[in-house]
Amino acid sequence: MHIFAIANQKGGVGKTTTAVNLAAALAASGQRTLLVDLDPQGNATMGCGVEKRSLESSVYQVLLQLASLSDARVMSPSGRFDVLPANRDLAGAEVELVDLELREMRLKVALAAHQEDYDFVLIDCPPSLSMLTLNGLCAAHGVIIPMQCEYYALEGLSDLVNTIKKVHANLNRDLKIIGLLRVMYDPRNTLSTQVSAQLEQHFGDKVFKTLVPRNVRLAEAPSYGVPGVLFDKAAKGAQAYMAFAVEMIDRVNSWKEML
Repeated sequence: MHIFAIANQKGGVGKTTTAVNLAAALAASGQRTLLVDLDPQGNATMGCGVEKRSLESSVYQVLLQLASLSDARVMSPSGRFDVLPANRDLAGAEVELVDLELREMRLKVALAAHQEDYDFVLIDCPPSLSMLTLNGLCAAHGVIIPMQCEYYALEGLSDLVNTIKKVHANLNRDLKIIGLLRVMYDPRNTLSTQVSAQLEQHFGDKVFKTLVPRNVRLAEAPSYGVPGVLFDKAAKGAQAYMAFAVEMIDRVNSWKEML
């Protein structure tokens, strides 16, 4: 089971879009996939077609050990993958986790019991360094960083890299950066191409080859509760996420060969 946190401390950079579409694309490629929504807004949950207001239990109950992952997970009606959903209850978990034992490890413990159930687990982290994000980073083997090719994105990236280094040093020795995914990419924009080139120069093969373009169909899909890769398979954005899933599977397979 490969567990990846999808994280960026900057909001609005396509984290949830990446989490939902990568989960759907991996499932479409035959991978047993679980998407964990760690954001109290529950956008990933809704984007998978799961109604967050009528949940009997969610990731909130799992973190507080009031329910098991088996009780709380639901199948995405459109995407053939499992979702550990979130809703507004999760906002309270921040405060409630503070005084609990092993507060950063709650998600890791819950996932450990399902080692044999999944090939991939993707964790959609909130856009801040909170107790929830910390749970995601402590449970993960690696971090996928979606980022826009713009100046401010580079500023936020150094903060995130420092955070990952600290978590690696103090809480999770397995944690590493898997790669940077360039999203909302517009090749007609000179700044986009410059920042993209800078990333490749700086991070080398840590930058995924896949480029996800700006795409209206990807943006429309969540309002229908369907991942973009299924909403319009012919759209350029959908095809990019399908290509990204293939790149992820290849990368994971190459690690297995190295072991």
